[in-house]
Amino acid sequence: MYRRLLLPVSEPSLVEPLIRFSSALLDSDGEIRVLHVIPTKTLPELTRQWRASVNLVVPAHEAGAALGVRVDPEVRASTDVAGEILESAETHGTEGIVMTLRGDRRSHSPIFGHIASSILHHAPCDVIVVNRLALTGDPSPRILLPSFSDPAPPKLLRLAEELAVANRGVPIITLTLATRGQGARGSSATRTPRGIPLEHRHSFFSQSLLGSHRRLPELLVHEASRERFGFLLIGEEALHPEGPILTRRVLEDLFRRAPCPVMAVKG
Repeated sequence: MYRRLLLPVSEPSLVEPLIRFSSALLDSDGEIRVLHVIPTKTLPELTRQWRASVNLVVPAHEAGAALGVRVDPEVRASTDVAGEILESAETHGTEGIVMTLRGDRRSHSPIFGHIASSILHHAPCDVIVVNRLALTGDPSPRILLPSFSDPAPPKLLRLAEELAVANRGVPIITLTLATRGQGARGSSATRTPRGIPLEHRHSFFSQSLLGSHRRLPELLVHEASRERFGFLLIGEEALHPEGPILTRRVLEDLFRRAPCPVMAVKG
């Protein structure tokens, strides 16, 4: 799916889980770049953090070796963390940035919010945001792919298929979210080109609910909870009546509510 992925990391505990998750989205000859940006250039704090970065670099090498994946760790220092991530993505021809949300609105940290928002708005490639549950490595019983279009976007279907293959062929359910009275084809069941069970369904809502960014996380979590789906995959879609949906605030709310692993793709 991707030949070059960039993983911005700040915590040693996230290095191995992010590499393991990203390896499922990587082409057989693909590579992963792990980037840690030290958010200061002031001595002696820079020296201290530079030495501590070995706790991210070593796990990156070890995880890559264990998975048979090429992993190149890199450490930079800059007060503009988002700018360094975006520059690295452009310089190395990155096709996707895989990241978690670093902090949330309750942390009262403007730095965290700035990083996430800048990457979501300005990345020259796909941005793949996952919640912590998606990094546990627990098998998923099924994957839910809600969409405002019918059929679902091909890129999301391909990503869902990659995730399904990595989870031993679990089924994919695509769910078209539409307004009541809108014409739609009936439910159907088939298989993907790689033999993954694929079922298509519809759910209907009022225009006011479907068009509200504020209510969108609640709607998605409700649908994901109906049958205890193991994984929720959502994507940015220009066809949404209110415009772009994958903002930092929407994702923070969705990740806080979701009872299952979530992967959001913008690009």
